[in-house]
Amino acid sequence: MSEISIILIEDHDLTRMGLRAALQSHSALKVIGEAANATQGLKLLETAKPDVAVVDIGLPDMDGIELTRKFRRYQAETGQSVTKILILTMDHTEDAVLAAFAAGADSYYMKETSISKLTEAIQATYGGNSWIDPSIANVVLRKMRQGIPGESQTSDKPKTVKIEALATEYEQVLETYPLTQRELEILELIVAGCSNGQIAEKLYITVGTVKTHVRNILNKLCADDRTQAAVRALRSGLVA
Repeated sequence: MSEISIILIEDHDLTRMGLRAALQSHSALKVIGEAANATQGLKLLETAKPDVAVVDIGLPDMDGIELTRKFRRYQAETGQSVTKILILTMDHTEDAVLAAFAAGADSYYMKETSISKLTEAIQATYGGNSWIDPSIANVVLRKMRQGIPGESQTSDKPKTVKIEALATEYEQVLETYPLTQRELEILELIVAGCSNGQIAEKLYITVGTVKTHVRNILNKLCADDRTQAAVRALRSGLVA
């Protein structure tokens, strides 16, 4: 497997040095550049074109969210769409999480999580699977739940939620097969860390039924895994 090229955009020298040393010790990862502020980081992103950029949210001249937004604009204008963005932060507030994903971040990683998990997050991000740190998973699901329309529960027809603002190929699926209320309930329990067995117990359904719902959720969101499904829902009109 080829090395994943990485740049680090982090203003704290010791933190940046520690990250570089830890990542370089992994044979599949290669740090090709560093920047101590957003201005330098943006220029480095444009010239180095790394596979993944690890971006601190609290940069001195411009925060990591604004940097991400500007770089995504640059990518759209130039057609350079290779680089993935992994936000690195201590901030797990709802506003920060949602703003980061809205700006175009691919993954959101809390600094207090182990370095071994960071390498896992980088590899997942590089592979096109968004990483959501478990500590902010509830933020994602809470916003998803807030997007559920307040329709009457007396109707015999199952309540569904249409997800918009996604790529065209996803929209076509979701227009025909919107998420049902039950699927949203199961999605919430998945992100909360429940196993299929625990979900079955909580919802008084069989494990086989849970597996069917999970498969349907992934298919409807055109997602490879459960984490990617949650991120795509977050980025949709459902949670806008």
